[in-house]
Amino acid sequence: MQFKKTELKNGIRVVTENHPGSRAVSIGVWVLTGTRDEESENAGISHFLEHMVFKGTKTRSAYQLAKSLEQLGGELNAYTTREYTVYHCLLLKDHWKKGLEVLSDLVCNMQMRKEDYELERSVILQEIAMGEDDLEDMIYDVYFDKTLPKSALGKPILGNIKSIAHMKMKQLQAYYQRNYSANNIIVAAAGNLDHHDLVQAVEEFLGHKKKRHFKVDRTKPVHKPVRFVAEKSSEQVHLCMGLPVTSFRDRNRFDAYIVNALLGGGMTSKLFQSVREKRGLVYSIYSSLNTFDDYGCINIYAACEKKNMKQVVKCVGQEILRLRKNKISRHDLDLFKTQVKGAVLLGSEDVDNRMSSIAVNEMVFGKYKPVETVIEEIDQVSEKSVNEFVQRYIVPDSLAMIMMGGGAKDLEPWFLEAEVGK
Repeated sequence: MQFKKTELKNGIRVVTENHPGSRAVSIGVWVLTGTRDEESENAGISHFLEHMVFKGTKTRSAYQLAKSLEQLGGELNAYTTREYTVYHCLLLKDHWKKGLEVLSDLVCNMQMRKEDYELERSVILQEIAMGEDDLEDMIYDVYFDKTLPKSALGKPILGNIKSIAHMKMKQLQAYYQRNYSANNIIVAAAGNLDHHDLVQAVEEFLGHKKKRHFKVDRTKPVHKPVRFVAEKSSEQVHLCMGLPVTSFRDRNRFDAYIVNALLGGGMTSKLFQSVREKRGLVYSIYSSLNTFDDYGCINIYAACEKKNMKQVVKCVGQEILRLRKNKISRHDLDLFKTQVKGAVLLGSEDVDNRMSSIAVNEMVFGKYKPVETVIEEIDQVSEKSVNEFVQRYIVPDSLAMIMMGGGAKDLEPWFLEAEVGK
């Protein structure tokens, strides 16, 4: 693998990682704007805009956009996050230039028509409603909203019914012109392609884009250890717990990876073994690490019958307290360090993953981090560092807890007063 980086005169950064043995190329155009850059009155605009660019450009209809790469056996897609929006494609190496041209068309030539705008608004309102039917998905939106109440980082990526219903076409057009500027774009590619050829193609398709100077106001969010209960029609009661931890930039972020793997990262994790395997209280329980530019959290999710919820909360609390009291042993550290390294190495075999990795590292650090460097950083995690991480961040007083589902309100008095681990 060979990494190269070039910055064009207009500020677009081009990063590539060459995989000469691959038949595929993954390309992403990363626009560095997301949910946390939105005002309350335009909540969900980044995601709305992602939908709209696929409705047609100055040179292609929506169908022509879909057909352009699918007819070559390739894939074209996009997604919006709290910090960026990505337009990406995966295709055979011989067709990479076509893929870049289509992606460039999306981010340069959106053609917004009133009828498409109203149609897509309806689609997004249905998407919001559909999300409210999926409590496993919805509870995370509620968690971020309640724990980060003063930060746009905590707001739902889809926006809300009120903001989408009242959003104007001119808002989307202005947001597109302002945020889809050259100095706010990274083009990343991984696979069997030449860096110089890609740079020339980016210059051809995106070299005309202009820089726009505007201030990005991102204030570091403050975590609030709330407890919140919502009654929702469902067979099971859903639980989301969370603790603030390190950001993506933090030097101890790999301690966070290992603690997350140990808590609920797989079937060998403490929570899976204790709550599901030994007690049979749940079907689903896991933890996840969510890291951002200046904030991070470890979340624990579980769903169970209403009658089991008290025991589930107690067991999770006991595992947290046990982790603080007994510390992480050398045996467990080696086990979960190997698990994390294995996941990184397996991911490095996929050009999609590598494209995303080099883009994120450029976005956050402004530099390349090869897989070997990541493995070295994981190896540097020690018993001392990981247990210091636990004492600093895995703190019961910082624990936020959200509960949703059928009969959740019956449990509210207990839930709001429950002591962790008791």
